[in-house]
Amino acid sequence: MKIAVVGTGYVGLVVGACLAENGTDVVGVDKLDAKIRMLRRGRIPIYEPGLEELVRRNRAEKRLSFTTDLARAVRAASIIFIAVGTPQGEDGSADLQHVMGVARDIARAMNGYKVIVDKSTVPVGTAAQVRDVIRRETTHPFSVVSNPEFLKQGAAVEDFMKPDRVVIGAEDERAATLMKELYAPFTRTGAPILLMDCASAELCKYAANALLASRISFMNEIANLCELCGADVSLVRKAVGSDRRIGPSFLFPGVGYGGSCFPKDVKALLKFASEKGYDFPILKAVEAVNDSQKRRFVTKMTSKLGSLKGKQIALWGLSFKPKTDDMREAPAITIIDRLLAGGASVTAYDPEAMPIARKLFGSTITLTTKSYDALRGADALAVVTEWNEFREPDFARMRKLMKAPVIFDGRNLYEPAQMRALGFSYFSIGRPSA
Repeated sequence: MKIAVVGTGYVGLVVGACLAENGTDVVGVDKLDAKIRMLRRGRIPIYEPGLEELVRRNRAEKRLSFTTDLARAVRAASIIFIAVGTPQGEDGSADLQHVMGVARDIARAMNGYKVIVDKSTVPVGTAAQVRDVIRRETTHPFSVVSNPEFLKQGAAVEDFMKPDRVVIGAEDERAATLMKELYAPFTRTGAPILLMDCASAELCKYAANALLASRISFMNEIANLCELCGADVSLVRKAVGSDRRIGPSFLFPGVGYGGSCFPKDVKALLKFASEKGYDFPILKAVEAVNDSQKRRFVTKMTSKLGSLKGKQIALWGLSFKPKTDDMREAPAITIIDRLLAGGASVTAYDPEAMPIARKLFGSTITLTTKSYDALRGADALAVVTEWNEFREPDFARMRKLMKAPVIFDGRNLYEPAQMRALGFSYFSIGRPSA
């Protein structure tokens, strides 16, 4: 079985490399010459643990190749994945122009039966639109399949190789059989392959991300209530998460969710619901809570410091989560903007996101190459992303470097009692201050 993956961004590159790792011949297609040249050298344009090694190994074994020649890749493949971007439009909807453009190009290059797979996150009804676009351009037989991805940034390779489930939306048995054959090696441990109609498959990804975003916003609300009544959200979280009906995942309070999926997918689902005449009040509240949580963190800093004007704030963590360099919709962006608007200066550090932060903020903030360098002369430290290297720092060294031993912990990495004993003024999310 030969596979083509159109789009070598985050999703396309993970899909292509993981399929090749399992012995399948895969060609990745992209229109950007510079990106293809980089990939052919075994280098990848994103940070994702384990992915670069996977690309290099499968390039060396000649199972994975890259090209700008979409037509040639389509003719050689039996299954073609569409994994191009679906950026958010001004109204919150997913912009499908790239998906439809690729579908049209695939149709014009077809030389026989093909399975065309929507791998990008797309709204309900996209498979039907892709089917119509292709049908207008070719007389060759084909099937359109919806196969949403469930990849967590920072753990994408493991998520693909060991999935919780594989969702396949297919309207005919021939396509369903081919897709089950493709994914069979990844589900030998018992993960289910769930066959369904395309509309249901398309809604699965949005529903999953919206529910996870809801859990985060709900726990942030509980954390805010804890601060007002003297309760400890870490204890509440453990008790709630011990309930088998609920479970412990995505119950950690913080400064809000970010990234390329949750914010975009929540907005897209709200837009889709609105188009269908449904208001979706819960999801509107989820989005509102997430937006306010980022602002609330800076409001707390302003309250405790008296004023931000003239203050030097050190900031640890810029990416929206650990193990990625992605700063799309990252809480750090809102926090930095509000700190600067309040008259503070910001010195920041992140293990991977510094190049992106430099593009976003230019000279308006100072970026350091080492975490402790950001602390020199700081009036306070704000911990925004829970990178492992921030979990067990040298607190004595931190106190010597900082102008004032004040920490605002947006990820609850440290214990209040310990911080009190070490002489820090410590403010976290939903727990008693030290």
